[in-house]
Amino acid sequence: MKFHKEYLDLILVPCGLLIMFAYHLILLHRYINRPHTTVMGFENNDKRAWVDRIMQAEKRDVSTALSVIQCNTSAATFLASVSLTLSSLIGAWIANNSNIFFQSQLIYGDTSATTISIKYICLLTCFLLAFSCFIQSARHFVHANYLVSIPDSFVPISSVELAVIRGGDFWSLGLRALYFALNLLLWFFGPIPMFICSLVMVMVLHYLDSNSRPLHLHPTRSQGGKFPMAKNNGTNNV
Repeated sequence: MKFHKEYLDLILVPCGLLIMFAYHLILLHRYINRPHTTVMGFENNDKRAWVDRIMQAEKRDVSTALSVIQCNTSAATFLASVSLTLSSLIGAWIANNSNIFFQSQLIYGDTSATTISIKYICLLTCFLLAFSCFIQSARHFVHANYLVSIPDSFVPISSVELAVIRGGDFWSLGLRALYFALNLLLWFFGPIPMFICSLVMVMVLHYLDSNSRPLHLHPTRSQGGKFPMAKNNGTNNV
């Protein structure tokens, strides 16, 4: 049986996507069960401390709090606009172009029109998913703005924490969608670059997502400015 280069797309592309999905499932399991071992859990610990200090301060510095949240909102809105723009360009390209690029003989893989269309659709899906996540991130940060700026009210700290942390979670999901989009973008140059990108990206993300530092135990006003006793390296604070 003769091996055709088109078979590489059926082997390497699913393997590359499986590696990416498996890594993120493991990361999700760690984030839920052992959040202190992930950078996101480490950052959430600092976000909770920031919200606690802002909400329990005797003289709440609303302008500083709103400036911090506004920076996150602006970043999420910018990336949402970029994702939507790229989605629109890809959609218009698919609809109005019958002569699809990336059919060069230099590409070692399937260059049929059907496969190229599938690549465009997958890339478009990733950008739309990123757009949705960044929009949800901005929505939660805007809600946190309202909660922080309510004058002379006793807003539960847990409500502000939930809005800020959910905004950060959707921001992370949007970035993950962009990582998948970058991976699929290399698929246009063949299944081999796409598979290599999957391996390299998983190694880089593992380095960036892992946390080996103990959580910083932030003192609260209810504790009189004293640090609480550390238990289990601070895992009970995440």
